[in-house]
Amino acid sequence: MDKERLRCEKLIGKVVSAEQAAALIKDGMNVGTSGFTPAGYPKAVPLALAKRVKETGEKLKINLLTGASVGDELDGAWARAGIVNKRIPYQTSNDMRKSLNDPAGVQYQDLHLSHLAQQVRYGFFGTMDIAIVEACAITKEGHIVPTTSLGNSPAFVKEAKQVIVEINTSQPLALEGMHDVYIPNDPPNREPIPITKPEQRIGTPYIECGPDKIAAIVFTDIKDGVRPLAPLDDESRAMAKNLLGFFDQEVKAGRLPANLLPLQSGVGSVANAVLAGLVESELKDLSFYSEVIQDAALDCIDAGKFRICSGTSMTPSQEGLERFYEKIDHYKKYILLRPQEISNNPEVARRLGVISMNTAIEVDIYGHVNSTHIMGTRMMNGIGGSGDFTRNAYISIFLTGSRAKDGDISSIVPMCAHIDHTEHDVQVIVTEIGVADLRNKSPREKALEIINNCAHPDYRPMLLDYYERAVKSLGKDRCHTPHIVSEALSWHDRFVKTGSMKIK
Repeated sequence: MDKERLRCEKLIGKVVSAEQAAALIKDGMNVGTSGFTPAGYPKAVPLALAKRVKETGEKLKINLLTGASVGDELDGAWARAGIVNKRIPYQTSNDMRKSLNDPAGVQYQDLHLSHLAQQVRYGFFGTMDIAIVEACAITKEGHIVPTTSLGNSPAFVKEAKQVIVEINTSQPLALEGMHDVYIPNDPPNREPIPITKPEQRIGTPYIECGPDKIAAIVFTDIKDGVRPLAPLDDESRAMAKNLLGFFDQEVKAGRLPANLLPLQSGVGSVANAVLAGLVESELKDLSFYSEVIQDAALDCIDAGKFRICSGTSMTPSQEGLERFYEKIDHYKKYILLRPQEISNNPEVARRLGVISMNTAIEVDIYGHVNSTHIMGTRMMNGIGGSGDFTRNAYISIFLTGSRAKDGDISSIVPMCAHIDHTEHDVQVIVTEIGVADLRNKSPREKALEIINNCAHPDYRPMLLDYYERAVKSLGKDRCHTPHIVSEALSWHDRFVKTGSMKIK
């Protein structure tokens, strides 16, 4: 028994095996777990449940709610075992993705990440039967000290009938103190969230729980299954250079201070590459108010660029995670982990003037963004937190390479096959080709701005031809947003049929 990690004497008798804890999970339950892209998620209990179902043939279906994506020990194992009936709100698992794109597979609700915790408290999903939360320790009062993410854990713990805690001994105790747990009151008693600066602490360093609600404790040493980040390439460096050039213009025009405003960046290799560009820039005294803290954020701390990194999850590569652990006492001075309904909160983003930087699958010529669906029908991951920040940002920015699939797909298209972010919320598009500033522009002005500044030269003539024919065919009284509707989505259809958007 590790008394340094399990400090509550009342809970010593609740230490059980992963198999015993998994036995608490029954058919039809709503199960909420810790974890966010993929960090701080439970591993031993999900693996034990998947093994039980596979070996016994038990008919078991549960609804799984998390913070965001989780590792293969949870999403992958449960998808392969056929355990999940419904999945909410975001995932990146190949096996889960395959199932939710199967009409006979998992039902999936893609949801803004800041919304889920409050909707759970509102009762929109029914009863929260069990919460499974990874911890590095349990306090003497029975409260939970999280690990590398907070996500929706505080709300799940608060609402769950029973809580299973996985104490993960591979997670350092030095994580304690990095968290700032705050749960807002719900309407009609909600008050302003008292954050006016990214570095402010407003809550507790643990998740309030108490010994009575904890039904089982499992000790494990399974490490987070972190994902590798793609190395910086010429395309991502060009995007970063174009973005930094845009920031420089905004500072010179007096629309941004010299140290900008708090930055938000989505998850993934492109987002990481863009942040990496800050390291070589002249910018300094920057603040970060976002969801995920990746390798490049650590680079910015080490380079003296960031004075504060506020997020809900540590999501570095394996190398980045090892580096974080080696210098954890140093990084703790700069990093603050909050629940995702606070890290992604629209109220706070608007108040702080966050600059949002997220990635797109495709952008159409009028500034609509598809960030979730391949060819309009196949779910990739989910909207994540991009909507939370985009609509409420001081400046909302989307980044994408101008082409995909070795040049066979243009990321700039006449009409998005699926729309997650409308023209009303998207202000700036950045590709490796250039920057399209859509502020203060009509749809037709936006179209020319995007085509001329962001589209790849291989596709620019096709896009201009489409736009000009659309304007001409509609006439004077019907072309505020010119489209030849019957042709607008033919680009996607052409790729499905021939493997390329190019006209051959």
